[in-house]
Amino acid sequence: MILTVTLNTALDITYRVPVLEPHATHRVTEVIERPGGKGVNVARVLAALGHEVTVTGFTGGATGRTVQDGLTAVPHLVDALVPVEGPTRRTIALVDDRTGDTTQLNEPGPTITPAEWSAFQEAYEDLLASASAVALCGSLPPGVPVGAYAGLVRAARAAAVPVLLDTSGEPLRRGVAARPDLVKPNADELAELTGSHEPLRATQDTRRRGARAVVASLGTEGLLAVTPEGRWRATPPARLHGNPTGAGDSAVAGLLSALTEQLPWPDRLSRAVALSAATVLSRVAGEFDRRTYEELVEQVTVTQEASAA
Repeated sequence: MILTVTLNTALDITYRVPVLEPHATHRVTEVIERPGGKGVNVARVLAALGHEVTVTGFTGGATGRTVQDGLTAVPHLVDALVPVEGPTRRTIALVDDRTGDTTQLNEPGPTITPAEWSAFQEAYEDLLASASAVALCGSLPPGVPVGAYAGLVRAARAAAVPVLLDTSGEPLRRGVAARPDLVKPNADELAELTGSHEPLRATQDTRRRGARAVVASLGTEGLLAVTPEGRWRATPPARLHGNPTGAGDSAVAGLLSALTEQLPWPDRLSRAVALSAATVLSRVAGEFDRRTYEELVEQVTVTQEASAA
């Protein structure tokens, strides 16, 4: 079983409009609601790939019940969310059909009490006992300690469970110091963490800070991986136009699924890039166009660089 942690779960709401214009009234042509948050998106992609996956994090209020109802409909997925008093947040994606651009509005999430945080930590450690790998994903809701991910990384390492971290800011800095097996930042998150806007230098610096391996998302340029086994760049065959929301989460799912299957790094990166690209063609996060994925996974270019990581 693969475990995904989404401390700030959400109900993702996507509105599509013909043209998005500031200071104007819009007629919405389509509304889509899905369980969301980065780890939930990762879990849905893993489940679609046929992996048994368990989702944990927090859920509360009517919005939280809607999220849980949506999760029960997903094959291969088990809901292990921990109930809290505050309501689960909503995220709003406004998609401009003319340009394909997406404007995102993210609520902050419920305030988590110390008792609720303790209850989650106990549940998390119980779930680790049957996990083959764990992904820690997304932002922290109010009330959760900024070093929360560092503690969860240490717990996974103590349980000998491979752990992937995908967050940003101070939670990323502290989490990296706890020595996760893999971190997957984007270029902006790398720059914020290291102060360097040069991806290779920033990625190598992130490894020196504690991460065993780093896979950096470089947008349309694909992925850069710096690992104990070597250094690779993986690029898609062509740029796909569409909605990029959730593409990074699909890349995490690709990396995590390939890790549990013990595939070599080139195959892990090919899967991650193909899933990320195929997600751009999907209408909502946490889903991917399967035909595109199956075509692209054979077309991704993975190049090993000469100097060792």
